[in-house]
Amino acid sequence: VGCDRSKNLVDICGEKHFQAFVCDALSVPIRSGSCDACISIAVIHHFSTAERRLATIRELARLLRPGGTALIYVWAMEQEYKNQKSKYLKEKNGSKNKDKEMNTGTAQRPLSDQGPDVSSQDSAWSEQLLNDLKDESCGAKPIADFRLPIHTNRTTFHSQDLLVPWHLKGGTKKKEENTDTVLVSGGSKESQELSPVFHRYYHVFCEGELEAVCRSLDCVRVQKSYYDQGNWCVILEKL
Repeated sequence: VGCDRSKNLVDICGEKHFQAFVCDALSVPIRSGSCDACISIAVIHHFSTAERRLATIRELARLLRPGGTALIYVWAMEQEYKNQKSKYLKEKNGSKNKDKEMNTGTAQRPLSDQGPDVSSQDSAWSEQLLNDLKDESCGAKPIADFRLPIHTNRTTFHSQDLLVPWHLKGGTKKKEENTDTVLVSGGSKESQELSPVFHRYYHVFCEGELEAVCRSLDCVRVQKSYYDQGNWCVILEKL
């Protein structure tokens, strides 16, 4: 059984005859102790406070039966680990769309493609307030002007808390949408179109951070903690 915050993604699951429903990871409408296993991939790093990230893991644990296991993946601050670059960094020069640009009306910015095996993302700038977790560990730089920085695609991270714009390729912007727009250059004028850009929050995890959050819960134990292609991963067992 799958669940997601996006109705469109859940609808796709239905078209493929999978069981899925819309819900919030902080409150999953499934009976406590009813799951043999749970998987949370690229979800928890979107919650903007330490309290909400912990609450999400606690909710995941609630669903498990005693002895049940959970697998959690979150985006890692360390995109180069043990002298090995992640697939995300290695593909910096491999994207066919890397040299395309988009015009926001104030600057020319390169289109970016995918995150570390998670989703499509673009580079841009934002002036959103940063109100939580100005963590200077992992080499993260403090943000003096309280703005959330924007990660430049296919590069190492310089902050744990940031916004990643999502360029909706092939979309058209409605007048009432409160989003930035980009003009994709290249090709004929007919192929150019305005597309909305949605700013998405990420908290990238330092080594040991996800494991420490999980160990703070008395109801689970960490079976395994490891690094996988730019992600920190934990396997939990319900006690």
